[in-house]
Amino acid sequence: MGKPVVGITTYLTNAAWSYWQLQAALIPASYVESVERAGGSPLLVPPGASIEETLDVVDGIVFSGGSDIDPELYGADAHETTSGVVRERDEFELELMRGALDRDLPVLAICRGSQVLNVARGGRIEQHLPDRLGDEVHRQVPGTFGEHGVDVLPDTKLAGIVGARAAVKSHHHQGFDRLGEGLRESARAEDGTLRASRIRAARSRSACSGTPRRMRTRRCSRRWSQRRPSIAPTASPTGTRREIAV
Repeated sequence: MGKPVVGITTYLTNAAWSYWQLQAALIPASYVESVERAGGSPLLVPPGASIEETLDVVDGIVFSGGSDIDPELYGADAHETTSGVVRERDEFELELMRGALDRDLPVLAICRGSQVLNVARGGRIEQHLPDRLGDEVHRQVPGTFGEHGVDVLPDTKLAGIVGARAAVKSHHHQGFDRLGEGLRESARAEDGTLRASRIRAARSRSACSGTPRRMRTRRCSRRWSQRRPSIAPTASPTGTRREIAV
């Protein structure tokens, strides 16, 4: 039996390599490496991919980090600091998320991805945390990931992976406002900011606003892989599907 196929959503942004500077669909390599170390086969999923065909072939999806979601999509006016909106990516990932939830596919939503999950479930985003907190602890230096602690709720999948307290990397100015339908909190930062959530489902769906892009990915992926269940086939309308959970 082959490895489980894990989709990873991509950025849609200008990029430079060799002689070229072009619009590109890309992802930091640490996402790919982490999926490989956990025993999966990564598949990049850019905006514009076929939703149904993608969902037919993947065994789970990682919704990656990135820029701010268009506030119009959760019924709000844009804050003056909201930036980098890519509406094409927003609309694609919201549709992909809803499709994954409808099919009960395992989902890990990271940073921006956690906000996609929240908006897909009817939640709202707090657009600029410093307005409430009075500091930039979650994005201390632009272009550099900051580190701070989070307290993890007991009896959650996240607690089983990282324990009751963990250090996380972050680089964001937004957070959760109102949680969407079915979402439950899993962890909070020392300042009370919600940093991780989960959704009750037959299979696993987790979201965290911290990011693995500059974390100790070898240690973290080892913890994930040690706790993932054996891969087993399960019935699927499209044939045999490999089962994974996080």
